[in-house]
Amino acid sequence: MSSYGFDMLTLGGYSADDISAEAGRKILLRGRPEFDFKPSQLSSHIEEEVKVIREGNPWDGLVSVNLRAVSPEPLIPISKLDCVDVVEINAHCRQPELVESGCGQSLLSNPERLHEFISHVVKKGRSKVSVKVRANVPGVNDLEIARAVEDSGADYLHIDAMKSGYNTADYELVRSIRNATDIFIIGNNSIVDLESARNMLAAGADGISIARAAMSGILKFDLKDL
Repeated sequence: MSSYGFDMLTLGGYSADDISAEAGRKILLRGRPEFDFKPSQLSSHIEEEVKVIREGNPWDGLVSVNLRAVSPEPLIPISKLDCVDVVEINAHCRQPELVESGCGQSLLSNPERLHEFISHVVKKGRSKVSVKVRANVPGVNDLEIARAVEDSGADYLHIDAMKSGYNTADYELVRSIRNATDIFIIGNNSIVDLESARNMLAAGADGISIARAAMSGILKFDLKDL
């Protein structure tokens, strides 16, 4: 994917503690193998993955690691790895097993807890910090969450601007967050071509992220054309 103009690659999401890993094993039983990973193997696995990325590749972008955990402490060792540029706190995953365990999207239900979680990683870690959140979760004030992320000292707000019932991102919400904060916004959701990428940037995002559209390793458009 390096030839398409990306400047950051995110590995994960990974479960960084035993509680979230156990939730992942429950998810595995219903056919989601990407959640099956032992926290004790995480550091060595990440180092091997980054080695694959860096060796023989002229791409010199940032490497981010998306991590799920119930408390911030398990993220600190990953943040201190020399090969990791950004630790991304997962406040995004909505699988019931993860939410019920107290990680992922559940962090959005308590902005004070989220603020404390992020602040701990910012203060104790070495890398930059990103926070990935899901938008339009019932009962969650998106602007309050965005301000909590910014006030905690995070470097990036990575927002999955999903809008229930629509095949496009919630650009109006991204615009509202842009007007309410100064944090670097990474916009995500339904970016499948140059038009949707430009719409996200026009809404106020500083950057964009692509997941499903890039899973084949081939894009139908080039980000350098933005």
